[in-house]
Amino acid sequence: MTSPRTAPGAGPGFAVETRTHLRDVLDWHFDPATGSPFWLSRAGFLDFDPRRDIAGLADLVRFPDLCRELRGVPAEDLIPRGMAGRRLEVFDSGGTSGRPYRRVDAGAVEDNVDWCSGVLDEHGFPEGVNWLHVGPSGPHVVGRAVRYLAARRGGLCFTVDMDPRWLAKLVATGQQETADDYVEHLLDQIEAVVLTQDVRCASVPLHLVDELCARPQVYETLAERLRGLLWVGTAGSNETMSLLRTMFPAAAISGWYGDTVMGIAAERACESGPERPCVFRPYHPASVIQVVDAASREPVGYGQRGRVLRHLLTREAFLPNLLGRDTALRVPPLPGDDVDGIASVAAVGGGPFAEEVL
Repeated sequence: MTSPRTAPGAGPGFAVETRTHLRDVLDWHFDPATGSPFWLSRAGFLDFDPRRDIAGLADLVRFPDLCRELRGVPAEDLIPRGMAGRRLEVFDSGGTSGRPYRRVDAGAVEDNVDWCSGVLDEHGFPEGVNWLHVGPSGPHVVGRAVRYLAARRGGLCFTVDMDPRWLAKLVATGQQETADDYVEHLLDQIEAVVLTQDVRCASVPLHLVDELCARPQVYETLAERLRGLLWVGTAGSNETMSLLRTMFPAAAISGWYGDTVMGIAAERACESGPERPCVFRPYHPASVIQVVDAASREPVGYGQRGRVLRHLLTREAFLPNLLGRDTALRVPPLPGDDVDGIASVAAVGGGPFAEEVL
């Protein structure tokens, strides 16, 4: 199988590689010897033959959007027969918009993080230092990803667990005071780590950065020590990014966007200009993100806003044509790349805890 690790900067042969990757994934998931009970049981109900009729990424919209159905599928049914005997993990979707659906993983997440680590090198993040991760763990993929990232880059990872489902529920039901108390509880734990451990890189939800900086001793310690700040969530404004660079002048700053389906899309490191726009690039071709018209699922034009459409194409998980809750601007690829970027990501319905989380 063609490794997606070679995708960035693959040049003119990249489109050929993508088709080869897609063909391998389809052959794997719809072969009775290697496919999962979930897809093999549904193949007969499709009005096309996936192995014969899906020629490219544009054809993936022929698959039904199974977001609702996936919320009740037993994880065992998602495991391809060809993965028998492999070490497997199960990750939930964010669950902030209803019952979560699940993804089975046998190493694709670590491949995604390996690529993201290389992107952090381009941003100037240091190696051999300790990390602090503030965010969901448990069923979510991001906690696993950052712990692996820190270990891969030669440091320890201190964690503060955050339950976004609980916060979303509190906000949605008007329990703002309780939500504020929970945020203070998170800040207390962050302070305990920051003031006692040599943390040089941090992964923090963007909406908590202001709260952190409101605690003078915590902010002064972080501003002095941090050499890398990785923010996670939907995109902040240019003003917010400029403010972060001012507040943490010694730190390289970069963002991750994604969810359990798409994996991690890393902020491109090659943007220039006074505004330095935040543009994310997916881990293609294992993860394909398109910005589309929600009704037709046709791609919008460059510079136009549309809904985020996600396809996960790995041997352990085939999740095509899933319409996300976010909107974004479609951005042209960088020179030498074939993969669109996405920018100005915003959660449909808004709210700091409304977006899907990794």
